[in-house]
Amino acid sequence: MSKTKVKVGLIQLSCSSNAEQNFNHAIDLIRSAASKGAKVICLPELFKSLYFCDVEDHENFKLAETIPGPSTERLSTLAKELQVVLIASLFEKRTHGLYHNTTVVIDADGSLLGKYRKMHIPDDPGYYEKFYFTPGDLGYKVFDTKYAKVGVLICWDQWYPEAARITSLMGAEILFYPTAIGWASSQDEKTNQSQYQAWQVIQRSHAIANGVHVVSVNRTGNENEMQFWGGSFVSDPFGNVLQQGNHQQEEIIIQDLDLENTDFYRTHWPFLRDRRIDSYSPINQRYLDEPF
Repeated sequence: MSKTKVKVGLIQLSCSSNAEQNFNHAIDLIRSAASKGAKVICLPELFKSLYFCDVEDHENFKLAETIPGPSTERLSTLAKELQVVLIASLFEKRTHGLYHNTTVVIDADGSLLGKYRKMHIPDDPGYYEKFYFTPGDLGYKVFDTKYAKVGVLICWDQWYPEAARITSLMGAEILFYPTAIGWASSQDEKTNQSQYQAWQVIQRSHAIANGVHVVSVNRTGNENEMQFWGGSFVSDPFGNVLQQGNHQQEEIIIQDLDLENTDFYRTHWPFLRDRRIDSYSPINQRYLDEPF
């Protein structure tokens, strides 16, 4: 089977406080995406629950699970049945007192190819993730699936060009970003749109700089004081938005990707060729206020 063309599915959904209901709903949407021809299907960040990181509450650790575990078993069975690749974000309990924000990649034969643990962990009002998650220690990851080589990064990772660059240099043809980000209910519409545009533009810039497709999958719906802004989108390797979801409703986005576009754009805009890797050592410093 040719791996130059692939149809991706983005599952933009709303979540409730009922984890089993959320899981079953996600399965229904995956089935719908597969029936429309999607071969690589991505769910939003932490799709099994409400976004619990808006508060610091020890009770929320009960939402975590082992990987592999019951969720990966159900997803593996589904992936094998539908012959699709699934990208699913889970709250991982590694051991007592050690938790990660983790995304698994399951191949079309049902095999668990591996997992990526979120590297950049925010700590802002409404996003108290440092209370829950240990930063990832598996490094950046690329998964050679039946249909494409996919790289996975998670939400706050979106803002860091280093993460996108490294994952692309490892051979990713598509960067997937499972996401949970929204607007505070107190914000005005101008601020909302400014934030959304910044979020999309930074990811489109990763597509351009690395010559790869970018697929960003966000949740939607109102949760406490947050309106998750949806707006899931697909960018081609030159930053063109191929499709964009709405802001306030659930949606399944299906998009055909031609992976040969990477060769075209990297040839005509040879950013990788002209990288001055001999000059980049300062990037390892937090800030250049002192000699290194």
